[in-house]
Amino acid sequence: MSPSAGGLVVFLLSVQVIQSQDGWRVNYRQTDVCAAKGSKVELSCDYTHPPGKYPSDIKDRFWFTKEKDGEPADLRTDSEYSGRVRYECYSYIKSCYMIITDVRESDSAEYKFTFRTNKPGEKYTGSPGVTLNVTGLQVQVRRSDSTWLELTCHSSCVLSDYFEYVWSKNEEIIKTGSSLPVSSGSTDRYSCYLRGYWNQRSPAVYGPQRPSVSVSPSAEMLEGDSVTLTCSADANPAANYTWYKEHEDSPRASGQIFTITDFTAEHSGNYYCEAQNEMGRSNSTLRLITESGVDRTTMIIHITRWTLVSVMLILLLVFCLWTRKKKAVSSTTEPHESREAVEVRHLSSETELTKGSSSVVIKS
Repeated sequence: MSPSAGGLVVFLLSVQVIQSQDGWRVNYRQTDVCAAKGSKVELSCDYTHPPGKYPSDIKDRFWFTKEKDGEPADLRTDSEYSGRVRYECYSYIKSCYMIITDVRESDSAEYKFTFRTNKPGEKYTGSPGVTLNVTGLQVQVRRSDSTWLELTCHSSCVLSDYFEYVWSKNEEIIKTGSSLPVSSGSTDRYSCYLRGYWNQRSPAVYGPQRPSVSVSPSAEMLEGDSVTLTCSADANPAANYTWYKEHEDSPRASGQIFTITDFTAEHSGNYYCEAQNEMGRSNSTLRLITESGVDRTTMIIHITRWTLVSVMLILLLVFCLWTRKKKAVSSTTEPHESREAVEVRHLSSETELTKGSSSVVIKS
């Protein structure tokens, strides 16, 4: 390994693979490498060319995983590796190291080394290449006895003993080592990581928090209704759910959702949802009530009766308002009609008197 490479480097298997053809050869120092997510990994190889070739004849040398237009594509030009790849190649000893920093699970692939001379078409690629597996850390939970659990930090591929595992409880460092004993039933959060890589710690494991329970359509039910209960709890590993009714030893149902069809008064009471995983258990209570003695027909009759009463009251109010308005109109028009009648009668009297007077004059 190059002294300047430094950092965290992980190897699973060290086996030499030599490919040769007329003096051309690539020797990979490791064929399988297992790296922890977020760490730094180094891949290395030695290469040989036929006699008569000089270091100055080597035009290009690089690592690749993909091809473009039928030709290997230098990993340094791949946008997915931008700023994370560098080479350390030495012509006098014919070796080349590739360092990848902040490795990701998407970096898992087969990496090959190729080199070319200044003679057109003269090139050689070492195949098969180096298989890189990038893994995140996980915590396994195993029960030791009725009161104790054993937590183990592990990965999908075996990492070197060179690494030191560190454990945290509620994000505070508590212990080093690949395993950790904890008491059963704890709701504390435990995670592990490799020393120096705090940001790449495993997902925390913890027992179920207090479950939340919801009911649909309502917590107060009518006889004959169908009710669905749903329970959920924050937990890792994921929790299993069991439903119980108060004063009953046997569970009513299992699973996150519990449905009661044709709800009756006998179904009323307290129901318990218990969430459980390898770390512990927790429960929550819900009370369901039915309106005993009230069936749907009776309810419909009550609703109809009150609807009719409301309609009649509205109609009565409208009639009263209409009657009041009519009286107001009548009171404003009667005085005018009386004065006109008086004036007509007065004019009639004057006419009769005039006629009478004329008659008298003619007669004399």
